Amino acid sequence: MFKDRKEAGELLAEQLIQYRDTDAVVYALPRGGAVLGFEIAHFLHLPLDLVIARKIGHPDNPEYAVCAVTEEGEPFCDEAARAMLDPAWLEIEIKKEREEAKRRRKTYLKNQEHHSPKNKIAIVVDDGVATGLTLRAALHSLRKEQPKELLAAVPVAPHELVEILRAEADKVVILKDERKYLGAVGSYYQNFPQVSDEEVIELLEQNVLD
Repeated sequence: MFKDRKEAGELLAEQLIQYRDTDAVVYALPRGGAVLGFEIAHFLHLPLDLVIARKIGHPDNPEYAVCAVTEEGEPFCDEAARAMLDPAWLEIEIKKEREEAKRRRKTYLKNQEHHSPKNKIAIVVDDGVATGLTLRAALHSLRKEQPKELLAAVPVAPHELVEILRAEADKVVILKDERKYLGAVGSYYQNFPQVSDEEVIELLEQNVLD
């Protein structure tokens, strides 16, 4: 188990040492991924930005993700689950979550400009993977911005999803590739509190100052 997100970020950073002082940019998925993203960006002397992906939960079970959406572009969905949903309901949810993603960027980053990954190395970071939809949506969103290399860096993920990620990213850096997944990301951390908006803002401001 990881002690906390900070430790997981430090361990991932060590696995990414080859990207230190390069033209890479770290893109964290808030809120939890921002803690790891900060540690990685700080250790590697890289800029930190966010890629904000929002989960769309099933109408009968909100914890079960059927789609994920970023600020721009098409939603990324479990197509089998999507086929069973009311398209009108889904369209409303997509619009709602896309607006929330935009609101969060404004809240977290204020007037800070988006770091374009075009012709750069994009390192996408989260605190773990369960269904994988938000991370995959983030990867697809950044891929459209034409990075020269696209990485996914996470502490833990189910083995079957690692294989999918390897097909969608140029490289996957993972600390625990779990064939017997415990069912929740938090199960792999001794300390896994909710991360507040204020903490995300503070981490981003500290990265700019560094």
